[in-house]
Amino acid sequence: MDQNVKYYSEMERYEIINVNDGNRYNYLGNNDIIVNSAGNLEILVLSDNKTKFSIFGKNEFIEVPWEYVKKIGAKTIIIDVEEKNLKKLH
Repeated sequence: MDQNVKYYSEMERYEIINVNDGNRYNYLGNNDIIVNSAGNLEILVLSDNKTKFSIFGKNEFIEVPWEYVKKIGAKTIIIDVEEKNLKKLH
């Protein structure tokens, strides 16, 4: 296999960090990804860690288009996106 291939089973423990504001979004395995019909990664769906835990289970999520993923390192996924460019989901 190609050396540049990364398996999800390895990447699910990668921490996601936004270098634009320093926010951490937990690990890939605790978030979701959207893959298009061609098998390409399109969007990271991240839990918004700014929201407080709710007794009613209301979670908020953030969509990060793949174009904002800047680097996949040895243990991290680096994104660089301003908050105004993020789509929030409820």
